[in-house]
Amino acid sequence: MYNFNYHRPRTLAEAAQLLAANEDAKLLAGGQTFIPTLKQRLAQPSDLVDLSGIGELGGIREEDGGLTIGAMTPHAEVAGSELVRRVIPALADLAESIGDPQVRNRGTLGGSISNNDPAADYPAGLVGLGATVRTSKREIAAEDFFTGMFETALEEDEIVTSVHFPRPEKAAYAKFPNPASRYAVVGVFVAKTAGGVRVAVTGAGPCVFRATDLENALSADFAPAAVDGVAIDAEGLNADIHASADYRAHLIKVMAKRAVAAAG
Repeated sequence: MYNFNYHRPRTLAEAAQLLAANEDAKLLAGGQTFIPTLKQRLAQPSDLVDLSGIGELGGIREEDGGLTIGAMTPHAEVAGSELVRRVIPALADLAESIGDPQVRNRGTLGGSISNNDPAADYPAGLVGLGATVRTSKREIAAEDFFTGMFETALEEDEIVTSVHFPRPEKAAYAKFPNPASRYAVVGVFVAKTAGGVRVAVTGAGPCVFRATDLENALSADFAPAAVDGVAIDAEGLNADIHASADYRAHLIKVMAKRAVAAAG
């Protein structure tokens, strides 16, 4: 691990100032990816700005008919929240499926989506529910926030503060997890909303994406059998030691059917 200056600000304004004042500064939101990266000397920030001391970045509240979750809220808090279980139970189920207890108690919503690992679970939940990412500067629709593998629309000095999730009519998340990491080989979030059916896929491609053919089929008939007639193109899907592109294409349909069945 290379040397760096460590900061633990108490306010969002102080964190933003530190980030803007130090060109090579990086944010620490949970550290489940970044700390191993530092240990392996794959990153060399001049300053590390730890967001864990900023109270305004935490918490879960009901807002505008949905939920607003602070960026520094751990996965375990989302999974165990009675409020989340009541308003959007699929989101609590998704959070409970992340990693293991250690990861769920250290990893945070804001850290996960800012890192945008192609196999992470939360991006599917955000895109599937049509969520809005709120930052220190603006609001960004989830579909515009995730731009590519480990890439987002965030500017260098921009900090995620919270995410607002609209309440769906029904929703569920199903994934085929890697047995070691619990990352999604393929994960599918299905939501029936006032604006139509949304299907978001993670793990299968370089970045989370919407499966429009599945959305069209489920809009006509929100039932597992409606998925059977949809052909999933393997072109552009991930292929690695865990699964081929063709197998991931197959898993998209399987996980979509399970999610629809779970949504009921």
